Amino acid sequence: MQAAIMGYGTIGSGVAEVLEENREQIVKKVGEGIELKYILDIRDSIPEHNDILIHDFSLIENDPEIELVIETMGGIHPAYEYIMRLLEKGKHVVTSNKAVVDACGSKLIRTASEHQCNFYFEASVGGGIPVIRTIYHNYAGEKLTEITGILNGTTNYILTKMRESGAGFAETLREAQKLGYAEQDPSSDIDGFDTSRKTAILLSMASGNRCRHEDIYTEGIRDVSDIDIAYARKLSRNIRLLGSVQAVEEKYFAYVAPVLIARADPLYMVDGVFNGIRIVGNCLGTTMLYGMGAGKLPTASAVVSDIIAAARHKSHFQGIGWSEKMIEIEPMGSNAFRYLIRVEGMPDGMEQDIREYFLEDGSSWEPVLLDGRTDEFGIMTDVMFESDFHENRQEFEEKTGRRIFHFLRALG
Repeated sequence: MQAAIMGYGTIGSGVAEVLEENREQIVKKVGEGIELKYILDIRDSIPEHNDILIHDFSLIENDPEIELVIETMGGIHPAYEYIMRLLEKGKHVVTSNKAVVDACGSKLIRTASEHQCNFYFEASVGGGIPVIRTIYHNYAGEKLTEITGILNGTTNYILTKMRESGAGFAETLREAQKLGYAEQDPSSDIDGFDTSRKTAILLSMASGNRCRHEDIYTEGIRDVSDIDIAYARKLSRNIRLLGSVQAVEEKYFAYVAPVLIARADPLYMVDGVFNGIRIVGNCLGTTMLYGMGAGKLPTASAVVSDIIAAARHKSHFQGIGWSEKMIEIEPMGSNAFRYLIRVEGMPDGMEQDIREYFLEDGSSWEPVLLDGRTDEFGIMTDVMFESDFHENRQEFEEKTGRRIFHFLRALG
């Protein structure tokens, strides 16, 4: 099967490496080899592949021998236009590009269907973790009620190192950049947009309909401090940036935010650059997918799994994806959490006011104090809707004159 790669960066070069390294395995699985005929890239030279390096997309588009194209360029444009033109030619396309899948996935899926070819995007979420195919195939008989995951290795590395070292956010980010775990412009990761795009793809897969990541409440980790980490440690919890979707009676809820998670949650143990995705089905119960969520070879491995699927289904559209019908996501205020609130001053004389706004009758009064700090204390609230929490928070500050320095949502 003749193939081409568009974009020879980290992932594209990894795909070429996996195709060569696992050549015999792929032949056994497919019945034929995958041969690279072209590599499209902006560079003038790729020493190991100069013989197949090209700069003209039309060579790939118009070559009848090319049945499969791997898109690892990144970004929406011109990736979207190139993929669309390839699908219209009946060529299978495999991508790791979460931006184009999130923004244009439903159109590309429809076009693949119309031309009896396939558009695969396993590597767009979770790197080497096979979450897309698991949802579509393995959980096809399930009504999925929740998908919650740690979907970004950069933020997970930063939060893990902050807990281990006690350092602040800015210092830990600089360390992550020096080690290559964070980009020099890390905003897509640390502000939650990377996770938001992946969350939108998961919600689209789970619902069978389209959603936009812009409609998902998104909050990053810039405001998570070493003090927050200290409270989490005191409570035997971890802070993790989560992307979460839930389906409740035909209503859909979604958010991206840093959240306190308890030891009982299987996501608690996901450290460093690893990703974890917890999936809940109405009959299956809770399952967990865990592995390398990024990196050259893990992500390339997921791309190659799609290449094999395309080779096995090259004569027909397989149907992975979602419709173009848009779903409505409920407002963030409709979600319910417990909240760790950091209250100005000491807890003496504060129990009645805290109970009035944040604790139900009969709930225990358990202030959290950090060693050496006399300027604040922490309290874990009872479960509250987000809209009620913010209203109560404002009324509490106005009545008592005490500021709430920061809050963190908590699960469990």
